[in-house]
Amino acid sequence: MTDCIFCKIVAKEIPSYPVYEDELVYAFLDITQVTKGHTLVVPKQHVQDIFDYDEDLAAAVFARIPKIARALEKAFPEMEGLNILNNNKETAYQSVFHSHIHLIPRYSKEDDFSIHFGNHQEDYTSNEMAAIAQAIQEQVSQ
Repeated sequence: MTDCIFCKIVAKEIPSYPVYEDELVYAFLDITQVTKGHTLVVPKQHVQDIFDYDEDLAAAVFARIPKIARALEKAFPEMEGLNILNNNKETAYQSVFHSHIHLIPRYSKEDDFSIHFGNHQEDYTSNEMAAIAQAIQEQVSQ
């Protein structure tokens, strides 16, 4: 894709700070550095989001995540944890429409990064939960 910033980074048309590269995957520092070491892992092939992956591409990209995560942990022994985040589509906060996975090292609970999961357990009956699960199961099996 000619106007995709991540395609341009992968093609070395735009400079980046690479941390890992092979024939299918390119990983580089996010320029925002939410925390020190914040890394983006992108497939070299342009895919917009997780919905565009085939099984082979997903296997290739996600297989590299533990290796890069361990490298972050070794590079920054003061790291206390790691968030792995993948936003898909604008409503889910995707801002660059070339699929990418954020690896965000965590150094403390006060390091300017947070995720909030609301608890809506009481909003669904057992029957409603079963119906939701069934709807998804039917689609997975197709």
